[in-house]
Amino acid sequence: MAMKDGDKSFSPYVDKQGRISLPKDFRLKMVHLGSFFVPEGEASGFHDVYAEAEAVLHYRKNGTFPDGATIVKELRPSQSGDYTTGKNVSHATSDIKQWFVMVKDTKGRFKDNSVWGDGWGWALFKTNDSSVNVSQDYKKDCLGCHAPAKKTDWVYIEGYPTLNKP
Repeated sequence: MAMKDGDKSFSPYVDKQGRISLPKDFRLKMVHLGSFFVPEGEASGFHDVYAEAEAVLHYRKNGTFPDGATIVKELRPSQSGDYTTGKNVSHATSDIKQWFVMVKDTKGRFKDNSVWGDGWGWALFKTNDSSVNVSQDYKKDCLGCHAPAKKTDWVYIEGYPTLNKP
């Protein structure tokens, strides 16, 4: 499960064994790509998505995510109320449900690691211990939700206006 060729510059969020970590202060250090709002169900609330500025610039130029690009999705519950802007307006709360992290791997560095494949490293972090990726097998834990986005490299890019040139 070791990294091929000892590529230490690959990602600051991936160790030599392919363990993915949740980027610290990503809301301050990364660019907000966009959000989805899920009105009901287990995944209800706001899904705010972030990536490195360099990854966004590369995507705008090439239409692909570069090797080592990191995508973070933070899920927050929502509340709604009546405001001067309208009735039943929804907003995210300060609570966090969980985080998802994807790291682009164009070189297939971790072939024997079950959270790596299809060009990405896949991770899920819960709020009770954000240092542990609870995903065990990306094929079982991740692809089910991402299958509809297979043609766009497993990413729902239609929800991320920041990827488009202004």
